[in-house]
Amino acid sequence: MDLTNILVISGKPDLSELVSQTKGGAIVKNLVTGQKYPVFKNDRISSLGEIRIFTESDERPLEDVLQAIYKHLDGKPTAFEPKKAESKELFGLLEAVLPDYDRERVHASDAKKLFAWYNILLASNKITFDEKEKKEEENA
Repeated sequence: MDLTNILVISGKPDLSELVSQTKGGAIVKNLVTGQKYPVFKNDRISSLGEIRIFTESDERPLEDVLQAIYKHLDGKPTAFEPKKAESKELFGLLEAVLPDYDRERVHASDAKKLFAWYNILLASNKITFDEKEKKEEENA
């Protein structure tokens, strides 16, 4: 799973995928609606490939956490609506997939985003395993 072209754009709902780059920014496609629109250099844009989740000892790449959620839920979406979920539900699932997450630095808003992103990526068929990961899973 490669998250480098999946973007979070400040002020825009959902996630977007990079379609092409332009002189002054980029063209992106909303993963939920499929609508394409321009973003500019002054927009605050983050790649999901750069995002990490704090743990007690260090940080885990978002990709690893999303794959752990996928395995835990057997490839199904979350049983709750992340943006409306209680903190107890959010942190219960987070603890099941990432038991050593940093309880002081990971907030409910972070968990809501994480599970909302998971559901969007799952619905868009962006959560995939490469051959190396499949072999590791079979050997485990």
